Amino acid sequence: MRHRLLYYLVISVLLLNSCSSGKSAYKHGDYFDAVLTAVQRLRQNPDHKKSKEVLGLSYQLAVDFLETDAQNQIASNANFKWRSAVQNYEKVNQLYEEIRTSPGALRVIPNPVNRYKELTEVKGKAAEESYEAGVNAMLKNTREDAKQAYFLFNEAGTLSPGYRESIEMMNQAEYNATLRVAFEELNTTRYNLGTLQPVVTGLKSQFLEFYLEQEIKNDTTPIDQNMKIIFAGYAEGKPSVTNYSENLSDSVKSGETTVNGVKRTTYEKVSAKITYYDKTVTSRAEVRVIITDRKSGATLK
Repeated sequence: MRHRLLYYLVISVLLLNSCSSGKSAYKHGDYFDAVLTAVQRLRQNPDHKKSKEVLGLSYQLAVDFLETDAQNQIASNANFKWRSAVQNYEKVNQLYEEIRTSPGALRVIPNPVNRYKELTEVKGKAAEESYEAGVNAMLKNTREDAKQAYFLFNEAGTLSPGYRESIEMMNQAEYNATLRVAFEELNTTRYNLGTLQPVVTGLKSQFLEFYLEQEIKNDTTPIDQNMKIIFAGYAEGKPSVTNYSENLSDSVKSGETTVNGVKRTTYEKVSAKITYYDKTVTSRAEVRVIITDRKSGATLK
């Protein structure tokens, strides 16, 4: 009974929060979230009175705020102002789609507005903005700036598919941003300790590549760093043996007997003592990793 009461209490609190959150967002001037919350509530309950009230109060304020902010951004000298305008117009269109798919909300706002035409125009400007920023980043000729350029060219291509040479420039930026490391393993012990190659190659990620040293001897791949993995020592301790015993018993088939003309299996109880032995060998290995700059030979790590 107590669990059932707790369950109903939690559900009641969640329902109260969902009912009032739209109004709370409206009171705090967050008209966009207020509209989304009200629309979602009306999708569940088309006649929800408070949500209809919040939607009626918030929708035009949300659209006006987003459009005004977009125009202010465009008129400013802010970096990536067109990107900001894109985000604002996308939000206007999001409200449009949300209301269109909620019959309860559509009764409150029968003619929601969209800004798809304006969005297409500012996306072109935003693509140009990101592309030029990517070019400027590439000109700085550092690995970190090349990474930034990669994401900027990617953004330009996303905003306007096929924009100029965004794909080619993105690939070039990724190439320039990638750190290439040649690694080799040296075993100075008399033991066969296997290889760490799967571990090292598993570290590969975007902007980080590993190559076996012996594979690039006659290759033109530009290597930035060398990583040498040295197995410097290995020792095994004396084995230790532990044991423990337990007594077990079970019934096993011992034969057959006939009772009142019916054959029956006979069982016999048997017992045994089993002793388990564990043999443990502890070993210790020493591995040194040295990372150096390919050009200068300076030790980095």
